[in-house]
Amino acid sequence: MSIPRVKSASSRPNTAGSGRFLVPEIAQRLDIGRLAVYTMLEQGIIPGVRVGRRWIITRHAYEEWERTCGMRSGTGLSPQTEVMVLN
Repeated sequence: MSIPRVKSASSRPNTAGSGRFLVPEIAQRLDIGRLAVYTMLEQGIIPGVRVGRRWIITRHAYEEWERTCGMRSGTGLSPQTEVMVLN
């Protein structure tokens, strides 16, 4: 009789075909450690939703963040309209 094996986090399938990223995948893409990714998620730097002890990072939200260097639309280095008040 064989004992069923429990899958560890490292043996989870790659999510390349799904709509989500795993923290190790983001760490590899950014060339940083997993703990740095968790810190960025907790600080709201990287878009993600915490569900219990897990983070859900959608592929769409992450790729948009990566494409815009983390800048939200309407903010950043775009020129701002100058307003003058005359008395």
